[in-house]
Amino acid sequence: MKWIQAARFLPLTILMSSLVSNSHAQPGQSAEGVLLAACKGDRSLAIINASAGQQEAEVPEGGITGHEVTASPDGRLAYVPIYGNSGVGKPGTDGQNMVVIDIAQRKVVGNVDFGHGVRPHCPVFGPKDGLLYVTTELDKTISVIDPKTLKIIGSIPTEQPESHMLAISHDGRRGYTANVGPGTVSVLDMQARKAIKVIPISKNTQRISISRDDKWVFTSDQTKPQLAVIDTSTDEVKHWVKLPGTGYGTASTPDGRYLVVAVSPVNKVAVVDLQSWEVVHTIDVPRAPQEVLVRPDGKIAYVSCDSSHQVAAIRTSDWTVDKLIDSGKGTDGLAWAAGQ
Repeated sequence: MKWIQAARFLPLTILMSSLVSNSHAQPGQSAEGVLLAACKGDRSLAIINASAGQQEAEVPEGGITGHEVTASPDGRLAYVPIYGNSGVGKPGTDGQNMVVIDIAQRKVVGNVDFGHGVRPHCPVFGPKDGLLYVTTELDKTISVIDPKTLKIIGSIPTEQPESHMLAISHDGRRGYTANVGPGTVSVLDMQARKAIKVIPISKNTQRISISRDDKWVFTSDQTKPQLAVIDTSTDEVKHWVKLPGTGYGTASTPDGRYLVVAVSPVNKVAVVDLQSWEVVHTIDVPRAPQEVLVRPDGKIAYVSCDSSHQVAAIRTSDWTVDKLIDSGKGTDGLAWAAGQ
């Protein structure tokens, strides 16, 4: 495709200037940052003014199609792996690239080519090394990418198929993947770049996140309405939390007190107290809540709602919906681009 070829040969100096330049402000960006949403149905990235609670731009990805997104630590670039046109483990197109989007310019400025179909899905920046880690399902690996050169510089085997989502500990030492079809979690040594354990969860599991203190990893059982809580000191399931329906995406509040859980089948968000291990609040949201992102200041939890083409902004002070933000079709992955 022509747009991929053009991006592939983009001069490195342009990419580097996007990383380090402070000469321009991002349109619509508040002091806190902007919200990014991957819209599967539109094959685009939505750029949302978080303060105003409205979408300001829609950037075509040029591929089929991005499910997840992350932002560079400086908040200037977004990285969207092009996953393909089917669900996990189902036949369809197998994505082999990841696009890089300049948030201020609102256009694709770079591309990572994996060379063959790998279904790249979840991108996560290493908190200590600044490298970009991307789940590459069909290779049963995590690909390691240098964001400065957009070159693949290594890989980490997960030893499991369908390694869909990735969470990395805040000290950068451990990684955890949710392996959907096998219903397992792989524990990764990020420095040695190897899998050190596979934890059985259920016949099917989805999404994964880690607590702010790195003590707990959370993943949702897709066969029962319950959440698995893994103790990272033993790499064993320590708690099962009963949910009002099958859980999906999760995210902790910055104070470490609560876990926010998207409960997709019943169109609710559950709030789990991380001391009592019980659901203490439930919030009605639009259809098919998917991913959860808690704003860095902890005041708002954003929840993408796939079927309604919206993002629900939930106040954590009283656990009520503050705004419903119109976004693109099939709104899924969320990321926060920090302000300058």
